[in-house]
Amino acid sequence: MTFKIPQSVLVVIHTPALEVLLIQRTDAVDFWQSVTGSKDHLAEDWSATAAREVWEETGIDCRPGTALADHLVDWRLDNVYDIYPHWRHRYPPGVTRNTERLFGLRVDPGTSVRLNPREHTAWRWLPWRDAAAACFSPSNAEAILMLPRFLK
Repeated sequence: MTFKIPQSVLVVIHTPALEVLLIQRTDAVDFWQSVTGSKDHLAEDWSATAAREVWEETGIDCRPGTALADHLVDWRLDNVYDIYPHWRHRYPPGVTRNTERLFGLRVDPGTSVRLNPREHTAWRWLPWRDAAAACFSPSNAEAILMLPRFLK
């Protein structure tokens, strides 16, 4: 078994009007969230992880060389949190905390979303305050509430 690296990204995908994309997890009913995911290897750059996860989970391409590459912004903020006990088996023995780097990605209204069905079952766009209220994760909700601050 390959263990997850306890370093991940959270990417708040939003429109200029502050509508936020939320996606629903396949393994947790009513668990709505932004794009999240762990590094593939320790040396992987935070931005590379963010662009890869956005592509894998939503089909939105913000990898280097694409039109959206400059719209992916590293907020240079990290959350450190306890990994939920029911997901700790995915990490090396004894690992209980994860560091999560925050990003924003601005996209045009109507941007097409193509979910990875192994990870997510549904998506929706919500006004930023409603999106924050719909998130299961407190750190995800807090990141969404910070969104207007990063657009000034």
